Amino acid sequence: MTSEAVRRVQSGSPWEESFGFARAVAAGDRVLVAGTTSFKGSVLYGEGDPYEQAKVAFTTALEAIAEFGLGVESVVRTRVHLAHSRDVDEVGRAHKELFDAVRPATTLLVVTGFIDPRVLVSVELEAFRG
Repeated sequence: MTSEAVRRVQSGSPWEESFGFARAVAAGDRVLVAGTTSFKGSVLYGEGDPYEQAKVAFTTALEAIAEFGLGVESVVRTRVHLAHSRDVDEVGRAHKELFDAVRPATTLLVVTGFIDPRVLVSVELEAFRG
């Protein structure tokens, strides 16, 4: 694949610059969105609220694919990482509200933790632009 076939977008996350990554990368028919939390700049939205953090994180991820002209109907896979298994229902509720109509393949994992201990949820998504 040529470099012209790959396009990247940034969201302004402080970690994008310090770690050297893009929020989303389009390569061919696929758009991949990196791990996304409910941080917008240096502000964490939904502190202590896994439902709100999931909604904000997925909204940020959907904004990234919108840069490629795609919407929720293009999402074919989501990945959700949780700090606590107790948050499954609340995060699942947020996921269903956003993706019920398109039903992407989904993976849900409980992890040891995140860079910032206030983060309860991190999400990724993959979209198809065929």
